[in-house]
Amino acid sequence: MNDPSLAVPLWVWAALTLGIAAMLAVDLLAHRDNHVIGFREAAVWSAVWIAAGLGFGLVLWAWQGGDTAGTYYAGYLIEKALSIDNVFVFALVFSFFAVPEAYQHKILFWGVIGALAARLVFIFVGAELLQVFFWTAYLFGAFLIWTGWKMAFSHDEEVHPDRNPLVRLVKKVVPTDSRYHGDRFFIRIDGRRVATLLFVALVAIEATDLIFAIDSVAAVLAITTDTFLVWTANAFAVLGLRSLYFCLSGLLRRFTYLHYGLAFLLVFAGIKLILSETPVGKLPIPVTLGVIAATIAVSIGWSLAATRSGDTDGDGDGEGDGEGDERSGDASGETAAPRGAASG
Repeated sequence: MNDPSLAVPLWVWAALTLGIAAMLAVDLLAHRDNHVIGFREAAVWSAVWIAAGLGFGLVLWAWQGGDTAGTYYAGYLIEKALSIDNVFVFALVFSFFAVPEAYQHKILFWGVIGALAARLVFIFVGAELLQVFFWTAYLFGAFLIWTGWKMAFSHDEEVHPDRNPLVRLVKKVVPTDSRYHGDRFFIRIDGRRVATLLFVALVAIEATDLIFAIDSVAAVLAITTDTFLVWTANAFAVLGLRSLYFCLSGLLRRFTYLHYGLAFLLVFAGIKLILSETPVGKLPIPVTLGVIAATIAVSIGWSLAATRSGDTDGDGDGEGDGEGDERSGDASGETAAPRGAASG
């Protein structure tokens, strides 16, 4: 896949890394009291993260021109759209483990750090493979098409977070207490260091996001193999994942048909990646941007229109999963083990 890379000085990488670290630090300080995040606060933070992502595109425009900025925006949009599917899984994990609302942001914060680290590795490995071995474009493209098909037609399959191999391994290797102990990931019981259920929930979030990272990075690599653009598109989209969850958690029931749009985007990215190694070549960035934007708009609009006259009870009350007593428990006390959370 012949895709020239930007000549990005090392100091730009360093400045970007420091900027991301600073934004994470500000977010951590703003939520250090483990309070329950409401829709208004989440909406403000979402606006901040989206503004940061869009603003970085303008910086690229002034620095490297419209084509580079357009490529970044295409990657940012597709990553942002796919991150909505992460929100569904986060809601499932939090419901399954009955994570108290006050601690959900802490789990997502550390989950985002893990997601950024995993994506950075996948980006450099994937980009190098695409540059060195042309046939990996067909392999990645087929993977994206298969993932899109699975998302479209197997979206309603029941998911069991406690059956994830990584979660099962951690619970087998690390001594685990099947209760929450405030916002602590580890405690000491009889002189032995023991992981709490909050840590198990964090592992479940990290494990599921690891799977999402593979197809989302591959989707952006279908647009460009420039590691700087792929990394920045992923980073700015993932930084807003926490606030996106708290914004959308009460509206998830209305996104009935969104997974079809996300599945189409994955298939489109797969086809685009395969075509890049054929005489057709890479599709123009304006076409890619148009397809991504139209797909997101149509799938969300279709979902909201179809559910307008249906059940809208979940529009403002979180997940509405009947676990309010468990999830809003004492912020400093212990919470009984939720369903499926076996102790170690």
